[in-house]
Amino acid sequence: MYRPYIICHMVTSVDGKVTGDFLSRPESAKACEIYYKKYRENKYNGFICGRVTMEGSFTGGWYPDLSKYEPIRPDPVRMDMLLDEEYMTGFYAVAFDTHGKLGWKSNRIIDPDGDPAYDGAQIIEVLSEQVDERYLGYLEAMEIPYIFAGENEIDVEFALFKLRELIGAEVLYLQGGSIINGAFQRADAIDELSLVVAPTVADKDDKPLFWNGTLSQYELTETETQDGVVLLSYERKREE
Repeated sequence: MYRPYIICHMVTSVDGKVTGDFLSRPESAKACEIYYKKYRENKYNGFICGRVTMEGSFTGGWYPDLSKYEPIRPDPVRMDMLLDEEYMTGFYAVAFDTHGKLGWKSNRIIDPDGDPAYDGAQIIEVLSEQVDERYLGYLEAMEIPYIFAGENEIDVEFALFKLRELIGAEVLYLQGGSIINGAFQRADAIDELSLVVAPTVADKDDKPLFWNGTLSQYELTETETQDGVVLLSYERKREE
């Protein structure tokens, strides 16, 4: 397995949802607090989120005027762009952003609360080859590293290989949402599940832990309760 070790760490409702109004209810506050505390206590090289989660948590929907940027044209194929090794921090916010739709105002995460688990993480964009060439010009102007991992959609396995090979990431936390979690699960790329279960039932339209998941087996390795919240840890069960 030449890729980072992936831990999917999420707050869920008791019926297995991961997005929705249940997260903002008072009954879920303790689960969210425990979720962040547990994440901070571990050693890792950063975290992975999909476009929607990054937008909701960090960019707020802002997008640059791409007409201001010089297109980066393939010659003859799409080339990854990394900073010199001395400028790579070892602590990364990896955005799976298939078509290049995230707008960043800095090349590092600026957490509104200054949370050290996120604040200052160096942004890395994972893209498909369908990205606007002007968006690449914008990323280069912002000194935001990017890698390509697929022609039309992101190839999870290839992306993870590059994250290990090019930046040396050994452990990354997958923090949703539902669509990217499902993509990783279908690619058999989740080594651990770390679930903090809030004592609430979500709305019928809220999103599940894995969107379009496939059959797979995990082994329960740890259970814990804190202040009415259940913590569950699983490891991927591999065929012998």
